[in-house]
Amino acid sequence: MSDSIFDRLFELFQSPGPVNWKLAAEVRKSLVGAAEPIDPHLAEEYAELARAAELRLGAATHLDVGFGGSVQPVDRTGWAEANGHSFGYAIAPLAGKLLGATDESNPMAAMLAPMGPAVLGMQAGTMVGFMAHRVLGQFDAGLPPLDQDELFLVVPNTESFAVDHSLDPRQVRMWAAAHEVLHHAIVSIPWVRAHIIGVVDAFYASVRFDPSKLTEALSSIEDPAALEGMLGGAGGLASLFGAEHDGSLLGPVQATLAAIAGYGDYAIRRGLTDVLSDIDRLEEAAARRRAEPDQAEQFLQQLVGLELDRHRANDAVAFFAEIERRWGVEAVERVWMDAASLPTEVELTDPVGWAARVLLEDAADDEFGE
Repeated sequence: MSDSIFDRLFELFQSPGPVNWKLAAEVRKSLVGAAEPIDPHLAEEYAELARAAELRLGAATHLDVGFGGSVQPVDRTGWAEANGHSFGYAIAPLAGKLLGATDESNPMAAMLAPMGPAVLGMQAGTMVGFMAHRVLGQFDAGLPPLDQDELFLVVPNTESFAVDHSLDPRQVRMWAAAHEVLHHAIVSIPWVRAHIIGVVDAFYASVRFDPSKLTEALSSIEDPAALEGMLGGAGGLASLFGAEHDGSLLGPVQATLAAIAGYGDYAIRRGLTDVLSDIDRLEEAAARRRAEPDQAEQFLQQLVGLELDRHRANDAVAFFAEIERRWGVEAVERVWMDAASLPTEVELTDPVGWAARVLLEDAADDEFGE
């Protein structure tokens, strides 16, 4: 028996690449739990509501919301399996930094570097495992899952969201389906994925780890129970690395994510208000949800200081509404023409400043024929 256990452990810890995805999968599975059957009639209702949302949003926005497929209603296990690698862009870049592997002058690097893939694998699995118990769909993950082009709605979580906030389940399903369709439309814009990866990479470039802090922490532990408590605490092993970062580079990340989420609320209110009588209560519940601590997001915050500040989506909703009021829907859609047109962190609460930077520049180009 012991031989098979150790053989299994050895196999799990032998994984090529910067992230141990085998270990990530095992951790993810242990956290997500068993599969949950979905009523076929309920699954069909989700798919039908997504198609209805697509038609309405096509008339309410200039974005291409036709995705040529269907939203997949899944359970937590289905979502987690589909997105096991979807956040690799937010995990893998840390491999070289985490244990000072690129710093040959650091004597601790050679000793600790082999731990890197396992640490990141455990954290990647933990992130997705925690997310699976919370997310309503791809639109609701904070950092967009970029390695997955399918549309999903996590049925158990969406149904629980309706019950927890005493909302009409059918309206919640329609609202969630509309968000999923819009999110996919935005992330499918050719430059958007590259921009998201770019702002995350720029922030990560400023991150600096001191592996000696981990060595000091581990060397001070005499009781195995203390080590177990340390590993099981908030952030796990990753919280011991004490990263430093450039806080000014958080702004572009937060502004980009806020614009994506906020546009969803804005466009759904514009296109589906007549069929979502509970839209005010839906938005209030969503706003409270964004302000709640999220274990998956806390990992990135504790490890590298990547605070997503998802509540800034509320600023983005007001931003888009004010742009439309002052300059019309065409000005709102101008945001999605290129990365330079996205509002900055400051402009989320200063739409006039955004217009002066973007719309006046457009007008000047038109005037001079550029």
